[in-house]
Amino acid sequence: MAIQRMQFLSLSLLLNLLYSSNPLSLFLSMAAPQKDVFKLGFVGAGNLAESITRGVVRSAVLPAASIRTTHHRADRRSLFASFGCRILETNAQVVEDSDVVIISVKPQIVRQVLTELKPFFTKDKLIVSIAAGIKMKDIKDWSGKSRIIRVMPNTPSAVGLAASVFCTGETATKKDEERVSKLFGAIGKVWTADEKYFDAITGLSGSGPAYIYLAIEALADGGVAAGLTRDLALGLASQTVLGAAAMVNQTGKHPGQLKDEVTSPAGTTIAGIRELEKGAFRASLINAVVAATDRCRELSQS
Repeated sequence: MAIQRMQFLSLSLLLNLLYSSNPLSLFLSMAAPQKDVFKLGFVGAGNLAESITRGVVRSAVLPAASIRTTHHRADRRSLFASFGCRILETNAQVVEDSDVVIISVKPQIVRQVLTELKPFFTKDKLIVSIAAGIKMKDIKDWSGKSRIIRVMPNTPSAVGLAASVFCTGETATKKDEERVSKLFGAIGKVWTADEKYFDAITGLSGSGPAYIYLAIEALADGGVAAGLTRDLALGLASQTVLGAAAMVNQTGKHPGQLKDEVTSPAGTTIAGIRELEKGAFRASLINAVVAATDRCRELSQS
């Protein structure tokens, strides 16, 4: 019986190919794995939602027509409409018409928004929260849902270079995780971690871009102090930081090893490093991450 069924399927496939107007296209479509297309909704259409939408559409994770949102400002509605997204009238409509709902409103109004939308969060929907400091247990309490994933991205998402970390709720599925990995992989790199580490993640990668901006500004100031023009100094400083980060990511070498490779005995680099060590450069960065982590913990408990 199984052999007869296989023969029937083979004959059916052959006939379809013979009578198709474009047999090659038909064959490729039948042979290719089916793409996971789902409806993605944004509750909150701010800068991060915009970055995710740009990345998702650009990398073809989803067609723009599968994305829906709303906003009280006409310019934001027009922007998302220009991507090809579906613009709805209310957040309730966005939730009802989505499989995956990204909560991208400011942390201080998450409770109000989720409470208002609670009747629309049915069991077939995945809630993805990118609100800093809001724990999954709170999201579950406010939304009545336990199928939740929490994500901590950072602002370089605007240029497709985000560092995003996510953790999953008790009933989130493997498919849920795969979808979130694809969505946030479209705007940078993605890691997973237990939620207990999210305060530290916020202190490092969430606040980290500001530390690096300060370092770039200081390097540029040093260049100006040494006689360079402001434009040249800033360009060299930012490109140097970009290149150094790429060396760490692409070579797999420890930063200490890369530092040693550019530090010659009695040379210019070790003279500069000596001054940084005298100024407690390492300790300052370590203390900044710890202080930001502590502050995040305070805010999440208030």
